[in-house]
Amino acid sequence: MYLIVGLGNPGQKYLFTRHNVGFFVVDKFVQALSLPEKSEHKALTYKAKLKDQDVLFVKPQTYMNLSGESVQSLMAFYKIPLENLLVIHDDIDQTFLSLKLQKNSSSGGQNGINSIHEKLGTQDYARLKMGVGRPIFPGQSAADHVLQNFNGLEESFIPSWIEATCKAVEIFIEKGFHKAASVVNTKVPHMKELTERQLVDPIDLSKNSYPKLVESLKTKPKRIE
Repeated sequence: MYLIVGLGNPGQKYLFTRHNVGFFVVDKFVQALSLPEKSEHKALTYKAKLKDQDVLFVKPQTYMNLSGESVQSLMAFYKIPLENLLVIHDDIDQTFLSLKLQKNSSSGGQNGINSIHEKLGTQDYARLKMGVGRPIFPGQSAADHVLQNFNGLEESFIPSWIEATCKAVEIFIEKGFHKAASVVNTKVPHMKELTERQLVDPIDLSKNSYPKLVESLKTKPKRIE
């Protein structure tokens, strides 16, 4: 069995915040596959058959800082090997819209990952990082940034971003970490869509700051569809 964990905070207050992108991905699978919900081990879980594999999608309900409690408990209960664990979470060090699949890396200050590292006693597991970028307003803290809702400009790109993330999850389950990483980490998944919609010039989002993307969107005339 595979354990696919999307990190976030429970409750209406945090529903659309940047910190909850892991929940967004799990919710997309739940919706697409019409998965039943179960409450267990301090988490909401959803069992599925995906790519001929048994998969348990998970949304911890402990709040971000204690995410490791449900992850460790579910790993032990279902006897899931470490190589079959994938944690999906926001990352302020990655540019908005980017994806990065990584293993055996530090938490980078992400509190949910800190908790999982501590409870599992290792950092050698797969993580799919969804870039939300750093604060763009002077004086804004990283905590305030991730606990705010996405703005209107960002929201228009989220559906295709989630689709790309779900595809990465499917490749991880079907072909393993290394194949998935070779796909996810070598391209920016939204470039084709952005240029086709004539919203931005063909810049490499992975090498340009989010403010530059914002300015590009402000100045590039939108095509009427």
